[in-house]
Amino acid sequence: MKYYPASKLAVFSNRLLILFVLILSLSGRLSAQLKHGKTSRFVSYKGLVMAGYQGWHNAPDDGAGRGWYHYTSGGKFAPGSTNVDLWAETTEYPKVYKTPFYNDDGTSAYLQSAYDASTTDVHFKWMKEYGLDGVFMQRFVSEIRSKSGKHHFNTVLANALQSAKKYGRAISVMYDLSGCRDSVDVSVLINDWKNLVDSLKITSQGKEQTYLYHNGKPLVVLWGAGFNDNRKYTTKDVSKMVDFLQNDPVYGGCSIMLGVPTYWREFGNDTEKNPALHELIKKVDIVHPWTVGRYRNENAYEQYAKVQKKDIEWCNAKKIDYVAVVFPGFSWHNMNPNSPSNQIPRDRGKFFWKQISGAISNGVEMLYVAMFDEVDEGTAIFKISKKPPIGASTFITFEYGIPSDYYLYLSGYAGKMLRKQTPFKLDVPLPRHD
Repeated sequence: MKYYPASKLAVFSNRLLILFVLILSLSGRLSAQLKHGKTSRFVSYKGLVMAGYQGWHNAPDDGAGRGWYHYTSGGKFAPGSTNVDLWAETTEYPKVYKTPFYNDDGTSAYLQSAYDASTTDVHFKWMKEYGLDGVFMQRFVSEIRSKSGKHHFNTVLANALQSAKKYGRAISVMYDLSGCRDSVDVSVLINDWKNLVDSLKITSQGKEQTYLYHNGKPLVVLWGAGFNDNRKYTTKDVSKMVDFLQNDPVYGGCSIMLGVPTYWREFGNDTEKNPALHELIKKVDIVHPWTVGRYRNENAYEQYAKVQKKDIEWCNAKKIDYVAVVFPGFSWHNMNPNSPSNQIPRDRGKFFWKQISGAISNGVEMLYVAMFDEVDEGTAIFKISKKPPIGASTFITFEYGIPSDYYLYLSGYAGKMLRKQTPFKLDVPLPRHD
């Protein structure tokens, strides 16, 4: 037997101890990946029609302490001062709040708050009733930096998790990077995702969880890479977020959907001319080009459809999935008075359906509807009042013969057509009722 001095034995023992600790650490890290459930009721985005869900409106008495948040303009909510161009139909909400606005018969007008669990429940009930597969829950990084913002969006998300399970709807987190600072906010997003995984158990709700998976992993959306509108964060910052969500041994293991400009492939119009954007796109699972407002009528969409077809071919060659954005119309006059009211008319559903049928004809397998509840920019598909308040503020009134639930109905119909459960229809389906 070879003799080892005591000093060498101590060194050898210390090395064994270090190796043992490293093995334990590695084992702990590997097991920590199990924080995400192995699967979900929704194993892929393919074949689904999902919508964006803002969930950012408040009322003074809802308990959130945010006042008429996101309803106001210049800090005021009153006739002549509001951010919204559409007025929600409130008859089905159990809880609504009196506003400073009045109906044409002199009665007070009411609105709902996204903070209330009852509001969320109604929305997910509609999703099931009309066949919308689910929603992407928006989380603006600029909002969740503050205590009140984080509390609000955590509450809305927690309510949505319960309603999604109750009504069997898919749900996923979408981080909107608009308003992000430079690399400082990379850590804000990372810490927020850790909190959602640990505290809300967002991806570990059991065998029947409805968190949306794609390519066998929980799907997380990062929206806002590659835009040329002088954002403070960079493609490199977004790449760090992607790396964390994909590769972190504890909280990673996610699929990524990346929100990019309309003309991302050719570095055109709305896109920064940075080759690093394409390198980033090649790392993700789904490309999500933002097209809201990029075309304003059916004829203009036909020109974009040619771009979309080539985008899909590019993605297919790189083995990246592609999701098409469709929107019913657009208006943000009350937010931007220099912009005309009803800037992009809905044309009795024809504009919306032109995009849906065009995308499916181009071979799209997934649709993203912008948005479920975006009344600020007039893109909402949820039920809108046909008799909004009168007075100094201008609200869009639905066209004659178009029911308030028409765009929910069209979204559900689109899902059936996408999955080939009903024959392809080029012309917009007629409303079910007046």
